[in-house]
Amino acid sequence: MSVEVIRGYAPQGKDNGVVKSKGTVNVPLLDGQQPLAHRARKPEWLKVRAPGSPNYLRLKQLMRDQGLHTVCEEAHCPNIGECWESGTATFMILGDVCTRACKYCAVAHGLPTELDEDEPRRVADSVVTMGLEHAVVTSVNRDELKNGGAEIYAEVIRQIHARQPGCTVEVLVPDFKGNETALRIVVEAGPEILAHNIDTVERLSKHLRPGGRYWRSISMLGAVKRMNPRQLTKSAIILGMGETEEEIFRSMRDLREASVDVLTLGQYLRPSQHHVPLDRWVTPDEFRHWKEVGERELGFGHVESGPLVRSSYHAKEQARTIEAQGPGTITQILEADVDSAVVIDAAEAALRAAGAPPVRPAPQLVQLGSL
Repeated sequence: MSVEVIRGYAPQGKDNGVVKSKGTVNVPLLDGQQPLAHRARKPEWLKVRAPGSPNYLRLKQLMRDQGLHTVCEEAHCPNIGECWESGTATFMILGDVCTRACKYCAVAHGLPTELDEDEPRRVADSVVTMGLEHAVVTSVNRDELKNGGAEIYAEVIRQIHARQPGCTVEVLVPDFKGNETALRIVVEAGPEILAHNIDTVERLSKHLRPGGRYWRSISMLGAVKRMNPRQLTKSAIILGMGETEEEIFRSMRDLREASVDVLTLGQYLRPSQHHVPLDRWVTPDEFRHWKEVGERELGFGHVESGPLVRSSYHAKEQARTIEAQGPGTITQILEADVDSAVVIDAAEAALRAAGAPPVRPAPQLVQLGSL
């Protein structure tokens, strides 16, 4: 009898680095949890029509002509049709290969091989051509760079503001490994919204976000308010990866301790069988409940909550209608001394080659890769 070996998610055809597998899907299960099968039928509220309008096709060709990437495509966003047909898109800078191997993310993992310093000009060109009133810019993680690509972010912000007056800019940045200098470079460039997503609750974070750290992410957002008390900040949590209601509330409360202004909550959609299994379909009623809790009980300036919501959904309205709150109780970056995944991987590879044991012990987790 033959046994299928699942080697992990490693998409081909990427032009910015050497792509490698994200590894196995290992997550802790709570008593009574039974994830859904990969091909489980979606509920009616998650069904969207396939994109294909003339404006969608025009934007897709524009991105290819400019040699640009969008997180809309790379992360398989379900709103790509709605957003592109209305003339908006989220640019993904610093290439299409990420140094982190997050277990829920469809973006390729590996080792980037180049840095495109002309990218800010081409992004600004596209913003002008599209006539955007609000531009969203995110990126892969570039842990191999001294400042994680912060200078490229800053130049994108400056060029968009200079060449498309009146256009607001939202940046969704990585954690820069807790590098305060890198964060300050972006803050001082003056984006209207600075976002960084925690994506999941503290218990699951270390398993689903290799190289990331829960309190590093929370505290980085708090540090932004210390650097600029008038800066709008934003984060996101993806539901359906095994979190509990108590953990969702606690994460929302932790974000408010860092004075985060805007929160988005959306449904996890499993990209492939190599990604963390789907725990449950979150109902529209539950999403409405969390919106009410976030705004009325915890004091977020706005909570965008729904099954198809992603971090840049309705971003233009948020940039224009929400007023930033001042610093919270968390203002100093925590866990900045923990090496990122790419550094740890390199160290482990060198030790294994010398016959030494791994740098860190393997966690006692449940294997779910066959679901």
